[in-house]
Amino acid sequence: NHYCSLQLSHSHCFIDFQELAHVFGGKVAPGLKREYGKATVSRIPGCDSPLFAGLPEEFIMWMSHGDKLHEVPTGFKRVAGTSNADFVAIENLESKMWGLQFHPEVTHSPLGRNVLKNFVVEIAKAKQDWVMTDYANEFIEEVRAKVGPTGNVIGAVSGGVDSTVAAVLMTRAIGDRFHAVLVDNGCLRKDEATKVLKRMRDDCGVNLRCVDAKDRFLGLLKGVTDPEKKRKIIGGTFIDIFQEEAKKIEAESGKCDYLLQGTLYPDVIESISYKGPSATIKTHHNVGGLPATMKLKLIEPLRELFKDEVRELGMALGIDEASVWRHPFPGPGLAIRILGEVTPERVAILQEADDIVIEELYKSG
Repeated sequence: NHYCSLQLSHSHCFIDFQELAHVFGGKVAPGLKREYGKATVSRIPGCDSPLFAGLPEEFIMWMSHGDKLHEVPTGFKRVAGTSNADFVAIENLESKMWGLQFHPEVTHSPLGRNVLKNFVVEIAKAKQDWVMTDYANEFIEEVRAKVGPTGNVIGAVSGGVDSTVAAVLMTRAIGDRFHAVLVDNGCLRKDEATKVLKRMRDDCGVNLRCVDAKDRFLGLLKGVTDPEKKRKIIGGTFIDIFQEEAKKIEAESGKCDYLLQGTLYPDVIESISYKGPSATIKTHHNVGGLPATMKLKLIEPLRELFKDEVRELGMALGIDEASVWRHPFPGPGLAIRILGEVTPERVAILQEADDIVIEELYKSG
C-alpha cells in the first residue's frame, strides 16, 4: 500500500493524482482557469496529516495543471487546498494512500522535500542507505543482460548533461557497441558540434559520429512558425535520422535493436495528457511522436530521474564538473527560441547572442 500510494501520488504528481481520484470514484474535470506557478497551499483547520508533519499551516508549492479534482473519492478526505482548487491534497489513512495536485519534487516548492521525506522515510519507513553508484551499477548489469554480448545500441548525444550522462553510462555497460550519434540540426549553439565531438570522444571515450543534417532540418522548418509544430518536425526528423544511422551501423557492426534516449522524468510528466479533455503541457522529442513503424527499442536510463539526480549520477561516473553543470539547452535547439520562421540568418544571430549570454554567466560565477 505504501508503494502504491507513492507510485500514484508522487511519481507522476498531478497526472496520477487525478487518476487516483478517478479510480476511487472522485470527479476530475477542467477548472475555470489553469494554474501554473507558485501557489499558497492551506491546510484545512485541524489537519494532522502525517504527510505534512512539521509544516506550517500555509506553505508555497508549485502548481501546473488545467484539470482539477471537484469531488473527493470514496474513503479519502481533503487535507489541503488553494484559492483556485479546494482539493490539492487528499488522504486515505486506512489504505495508506495520499494524493497531491502540486509538485513537491521541484525546487520552486521550498518545503517539497519535507513532504517527500515525510512520505518516504516516516510513513513508508524506507531506509536511507541508497547511493547513486548503486543506480549506475544496476543499470549497467540490466543493459548487459538485455542487449547481450553482441548487441548494438544507437543513441543521441547533444552535449547536454542528460545525453552526456546517458552516453557515458551506456559506454560503461557495453563499450564501443554503443554508437553515439550527434545530429547537427543547424540549430545548435555556436560551434557546438565541434566542441561536443572533442569532449565526448577525447574526454569520455564515447564511440561518437556526427551527422550533418543542417539543410535537412532547416528545409523542413521553412515557413513553420508554431512552436509545437517545430517540436513535432524536429522530433520526427531526429527519429528518422536515427533509423537511417542504425542501418549504417548494422552494415558496419551487426544488428542494432536499441535506441538510447536521455529522457528525464519531467519530460515524461510534461508530455502526458490525462484521460479526457486535459491539456498536454508540451511534447518532447524524446517521448512524443514516436512512429508506430519505429524498429528500435527504447532504453531510457534517466527516465525516473530529475535534473539534480542526473548531475549527481554524472559526478558519480567521474564526468568532469564543467560538463555536468552545463547551462540547460532545449531539446529542439535554438529553433524553439526563435519567434516565427526559422532561417539560417536568424539562427546565426541567436547563436551569437546565446554565446554572449553564456559567456557573461560564466564571468558572473
